[in-house]
Amino acid sequence: MTPIIQAKNTDKRKRYSQAVAFTVFKLMSYSVVAILFFILGFIIVRGIGVISWDFLTKAPEEGMTKGGIFPAIIGTLCLVAGSSIFSFPIGIMSGIYMNEYAAGSKVATFIRIMTNNLSGVPSVVFGLFGMALFVNTMKFGDSILAGSLTLGLLSLPLVIRTTEESLKAIDNSYREGSLALGATKLQTIQKVVLPMAFPNIITGLILSIGRVSGETAPILFTVAAYFLPKLPTSIFNQVMALPYHLYVISTSGTNVEASRGIAYGTALVLIVIVLLVNLLANFLRNYFSKKVKTN
Repeated sequence: MTPIIQAKNTDKRKRYSQAVAFTVFKLMSYSVVAILFFILGFIIVRGIGVISWDFLTKAPEEGMTKGGIFPAIIGTLCLVAGSSIFSFPIGIMSGIYMNEYAAGSKVATFIRIMTNNLSGVPSVVFGLFGMALFVNTMKFGDSILAGSLTLGLLSLPLVIRTTEESLKAIDNSYREGSLALGATKLQTIQKVVLPMAFPNIITGLILSIGRVSGETAPILFTVAAYFLPKLPTSIFNQVMALPYHLYVISTSGTNVEASRGIAYGTALVLIVIVLLVNLLANFLRNYFSKKVKTN
């Protein structure tokens, strides 16, 4: 076999292997999309008939077999806002410290390892910890405050890692140029680094909101009420929340079969909220990316 023929055969085998690999990857990608659409279609078909203005604006009635989910929607929004107030400042400042002030140090390595371990802890463990610390030890009771702090701890690793990775993506030449012009370290971070990293940071923040809004175990031990058809008036009140409300009416309600439609409607509302949060993340990322490029 001549070298030319051998080279052609080798090239054919490479092309064939590449085609097979691309086909497998394409099929796997399409399978993921198909599964996603199947789940969405399943929920939409069973839940769309329940969605109405009354369903979205009224409190549950008759043992949660009738009425709406308005208190659960408000409770979820309160918990998301409370957890964000706690986790965003701490997470962003921790990410800035790890990348800008302690980069490469043992302290930063230790914090990174602990953060990675914390992100792998099951959410039910956060719930038990929140109950032990915030509910019992700090005497907050089952309240929005206790639930928000627990959810804030849950989302904190994601915020820290997102901030750190966003700052790492900024080339050091920008920092060096700013320092060479006489700016201080803080001014460089505030005026140069953070604006450039902000699109990725805000994406991580909003995605952490999407995760928090769908958690059940942490609020189960710290804030969620089984049936509370009224709005909260204080951060020390219990609230209904969409994830726990969905769990209750699907498994242990007063009449599971009668509330089955409400369960699918609740699931659809929760999916829509998470979807809107993700769309908002993409919009804000594109908006601030364009803004940084124009500046």
